[in-house]
Amino acid sequence: MFDLVTAVYVAVAVLYLAVAGWKALAFLRSPTATLALMTAAFFVGGVVYVMASPAGYRTLGEAFGEPRIATLPIYVGILLCYATTHILTLLWTPARDTPRSIVRRTVSLWTTAYGLAITAMTVAFLHADLDGPADPLRFNTQQADSPHVLMFLAIMLVVLGSGTLNTWHRSRRTEGTDPQIRHALRWFGGSMLVTFGYVLCSAPAITLAAFGHQKLETLGVFGACFGILGCLGTCYGMTGAALTAWLRERRDTVALQPLWKLVVGDVDTGLMYSPTSAKPHVWGVVRIVLTRRIIEILDGIRTVQPWASAEVAQAVHDLSDRTLPEDELEAIVTAAVLRDAAARYQAPAESMQHDGETAAVAPAGQAAGVLPGLGTAAQDERARLVRVARALQHPLVGAALELTEVRRSAAASNAPHKESASGHR
Repeated sequence: MFDLVTAVYVAVAVLYLAVAGWKALAFLRSPTATLALMTAAFFVGGVVYVMASPAGYRTLGEAFGEPRIATLPIYVGILLCYATTHILTLLWTPARDTPRSIVRRTVSLWTTAYGLAITAMTVAFLHADLDGPADPLRFNTQQADSPHVLMFLAIMLVVLGSGTLNTWHRSRRTEGTDPQIRHALRWFGGSMLVTFGYVLCSAPAITLAAFGHQKLETLGVFGACFGILGCLGTCYGMTGAALTAWLRERRDTVALQPLWKLVVGDVDTGLMYSPTSAKPHVWGVVRIVLTRRIIEILDGIRTVQPWASAEVAQAVHDLSDRTLPEDELEAIVTAAVLRDAAARYQAPAESMQHDGETAAVAPAGQAAGVLPGLGTAAQDERARLVRVARALQHPLVGAALELTEVRRSAAASNAPHKESASGHR
């Protein structure tokens, strides 16, 4: 049993410490109070789960010569973790038009309350007369006959219950907040209700144990499951949105590769920021890689833009069945025009003249009007370019390019006849 509990606790600890490292790196790149609080919470949570595992609990007890000493840092660490979540919620969910001074005062009051509770718990625990087996899962009920332990546990449960319920209540204020914060708050709220299940299980078990009855000891042990589930929910609340955003950025970086190759890799490698642009690493700081990729693509589009042909855009519209969404049709037109422009850019001047394409380089003003999407707002550029990249191999693009080639060939073959006819006149 203890081996299984140790494995579960250590697994949660590894998860917490890994996230702590991730948040620490983010903090080093962009130091903010929020990232500092998250880093501290995950680090403390990881250490708590290591100490709370039966193996960690026993090791710490042997090191200090008191088998139950680990209980104090474990419970203090639990309060610190949930206090951090509570404070983040207070910072993110002020009532509408609430002055910042009121928000700071609220945070200060709760911080003081947590500090006083931890101090009182420490004093009570250090004055407790502990005896019996050192079982981390049954400490609450086995030691409840000690008045000091009872005070220690009562403070713990009251503060934890008040904090989790207040966090749940505040987390329901999500209007006007950032989408990532709304995601975190939804999970904070649900996780706090789950964690309150630990209080509901522990309180009656401890109360009966204080009067010498151990009938609800198993219920008290079961309460730890609510604590684990609540911690995992809070963990996802603090990381889920960021992880989802990171996965989307990685996905978009990969999706943009064909478009980058078309207008940068096959056009002018001087547009690259560095040689790594050709094959970027998409496991690290993906946002920087993605931003560089978008800038390089836009530079590449500007390079081939003078070769943009209205013939290709017209061919797409002629072949379209008019049922495509506007965004998708614009992406297909852009993809077709760019494929044609990149090919014309790369073709030698002699080849274009031989084929009768003496006006391959369009005037800047004319070319600018051919390529759609050039006036896209900066915040929408990423989504537009991803749509274009995915449309490069669309059947309509290939068909439009073939139709354009046919029309150009026909125009080139008719040109000598026109010249001959004008000569006879």
